[in-house]
Amino acid sequence: MSTPETSREPCPDRILDDIGGAFGMGAVGGSAFHFLRGIYNSPHGTRLLGGREAVAMNAPRIGGSFAVWGGLFSAFDCTMVYARQKEDPWNSIFAGAATGGFLQMRQGFRPAMRSAAFGGVLLALIEGAGITINKFVSAQQPLPVIVEEEAPESSTSSSSSGWFGGLFGGKQEEVKTKVGDQVLESFDSPVPPSFEFT
Repeated sequence: MSTPETSREPCPDRILDDIGGAFGMGAVGGSAFHFLRGIYNSPHGTRLLGGREAVAMNAPRIGGSFAVWGGLFSAFDCTMVYARQKEDPWNSIFAGAATGGFLQMRQGFRPAMRSAAFGGVLLALIEGAGITINKFVSAQQPLPVIVEEEAPESSTSSSSSGWFGGLFGGKQEEVKTKVGDQVLESFDSPVPPSFEFT
């Protein structure tokens, strides 16, 4: 099972990937929100036109804001990966705090610290929920039961394999089964098949 850390792009490419994903998420979410808001605030004859104009005015702005947040978060995350030389949830928590503080720097020191604390706590909650869900899902998946069946011996090999059959030149023929037969037998068994070839 792949964890979120192992299924992501490597670090330099991750920044552009996160910028694009955040812009798309912000643009789609902002479009839905502002379309409904534009329909609600428009007069009766022009509701759809009002919704379309609200989307055209506001969705790119929200997508851009999301892209800035996603790009900064990803840049700080890659910086933490480089500085700590390991990839774990602490990198995301520190990156969330740094992003929140950096985006509020223009407002002053106290708002930046509050935003950094909020970003760190928010990312800690998200990472904690992700770890909990992964543990719960991995605990729910049962391990496959592997039952090894011995191949039936042919009549010629059973007659030559006795107490002294192997000592006095009696060759023991190996039973060769076709791979196709093993696959078909595995589908007939009540146990789920394992696709390991030995």
